[in-house]
Amino acid sequence: MMHATLGASARGRTPAERAVTVLLSLLVALGAAMVAVQPALAVEGETYRNPLKPLVPGDGWVESCADPSLIWGQEGEGYWYMYCTTDPLNDEDKDAAGEFNFNKIPMLRSRDLVHWRYMGNAFDDLPPMAEEGAGIWAPEIEYRNGQYYLYYGVTDVTPTISGEPEDCHDDNAIGVATGPTPLGPWTARATPVVYPRRGGDGCNFFWTFDPEVIVADGQPYIYYGSYYGGIEARKLTANGLASIRSTATDIAIGNRYEGAELFKRGSYWYINVSAANCCNGPLTGYSVFTGRSTSPLGPFVDKQGVSFLSGRVGGTPFLSMNGNRFVGPGHNSVFRDFDGQWWTVYHAINRNDPYYEGAVGFTKRPVLLDPIDWIDGWPSVRGNRWISDVLMEGPAAQPGWETDYVSNPLPNDQLRGGALPQSTNFTGTSMPAGWSWVRPPDPATYEFDGDQFVMDTQGADLFVDSNNASILHRKAPLNSWAVQTKVTLDLPAEGCCQNYVQAGLVIFDDDDHYVKLVHVSIWETRQTEFAKETVYGTAGFPRYGNTVVGPPGETTWLRIVKRELDTRELFTAYTSRNGTTWVRGGTWTHTLGDDVRVGLVAMGGTGFTASFDSVRFYDVEPTPNIIINEVHDPQP
Repeated sequence: MMHATLGASARGRTPAERAVTVLLSLLVALGAAMVAVQPALAVEGETYRNPLKPLVPGDGWVESCADPSLIWGQEGEGYWYMYCTTDPLNDEDKDAAGEFNFNKIPMLRSRDLVHWRYMGNAFDDLPPMAEEGAGIWAPEIEYRNGQYYLYYGVTDVTPTISGEPEDCHDDNAIGVATGPTPLGPWTARATPVVYPRRGGDGCNFFWTFDPEVIVADGQPYIYYGSYYGGIEARKLTANGLASIRSTATDIAIGNRYEGAELFKRGSYWYINVSAANCCNGPLTGYSVFTGRSTSPLGPFVDKQGVSFLSGRVGGTPFLSMNGNRFVGPGHNSVFRDFDGQWWTVYHAINRNDPYYEGAVGFTKRPVLLDPIDWIDGWPSVRGNRWISDVLMEGPAAQPGWETDYVSNPLPNDQLRGGALPQSTNFTGTSMPAGWSWVRPPDPATYEFDGDQFVMDTQGADLFVDSNNASILHRKAPLNSWAVQTKVTLDLPAEGCCQNYVQAGLVIFDDDDHYVKLVHVSIWETRQTEFAKETVYGTAGFPRYGNTVVGPPGETTWLRIVKRELDTRELFTAYTSRNGTTWVRGGTWTHTLGDDVRVGLVAMGGTGFTASFDSVRFYDVEPTPNIIINEVHDPQP
């Protein structure tokens, strides 16, 4: 087509003129090709829609950028840089043998924070402290002392580092590399910043992942850790290459959080941490929680004043699921743009496309971007609207720019009118009308004592194929409604291990299709778990997924709001420690149908007692249109 066009336009011209025309046309074509692989020029007022799609020149886009860390280039070149956990870039990122390539910390670059380009990997080979086959996870980028520092977790270090044999694969540590530019070249240190932390004898090491580095009053600190062993902080040496072990400070209790991110606003240091399973495909319930302290070393408490070191562990939801196509948002990085607006980049999972092609179970985690609102001194993504799936106004990515983002906070679901007729106060001594059992328990293990329904916890469960727990249940109302109960579970407030004793609400069609909201014991913690079980009918897909909500008390109020949308139902969790102040959690989508039942359970282990004073149903106010617009599927 090029030749035909040139022939027509060159008639009547001299050979020299025709040559110039050909040259100009070739240059135009070359320029068009370059535009196809270059990020768009930085333009103020750029809009975007999640997920971000970093360009891989000539090879699609980066479909997975887990645990993103972000920095503004310090050398005045006008670029932002982002770094991702080791993973294939996309479905087609494979070697000649058809095996996935594992890029060791992909590096991305952008001028406008919307259009990104893949710039290569930080490392071609594993850092010297890493054992063969180790993962290089969760990068943290910093600029200090006139150079860039790239911190990262190493899942398996060499025996000379850990002192354990070669087959010890859980001796993880924090490493660092330095470079003169945001793209390196990177020189990896041979020794860790944080060495493996022993949890016991032999190959028993606490999880030492997810580095986070800050500077407070001139002193650099590093934060690290995960579920096993909790999160710690230490002072760093002035050169940023080693930590001072004697300064280790506990930041968060074990078996709850990972992925610490710290930032300061006013007189407070805020910590964001992620909870639940990061990588469970379409049932991933990963979410981000926040706390604050006047000291970078804590103690950090949530909005209700509950400590992150408490057994009934604190944490205020900062980012969770809202019912659209994205689930499992987490491991975020927080920054301010040049207009002063706060933002976060994070990964999440498209539940309609959760896995790498041909690799069911290998979860893709694309990178997303959203603004942060501050409400009464507490941060929340999009004012509690959380993950966006509509066209959004972009950040002020360059000096002098302004952002057009307008805050529009979302209030909690509102109950309407008094309790519905299906509600029950357990004030009698016999089974209330309308209630019955699935798998009746031994009559000696429960009673209606005139004030409440009391039940011994059972050594039984509702989990995948373990479906032997008793459920006291009744039919639910139709359409949209809320159900609420008040449960007292006599678990000790602290200590291990009553796994997984629990009590609370279940909304179910059958044993394999339900949502559940319970107060549960998980190792040394007490948490409120909001779970979903379903059957996808595809080999390798999960059947059970969970997220967590607010901290429980000895007595905990639990509420689930059910709304209908198209052929799906949205179930949103709320918890309270006093029956007045409610913490909103994530939203699961499900299809349970019109014959859905609401039940009470006390299960997961014996030796404890759950007491329920009532189950109440309510109508709810209509859903704001903006939420309905954001949860329609499918999306491009």
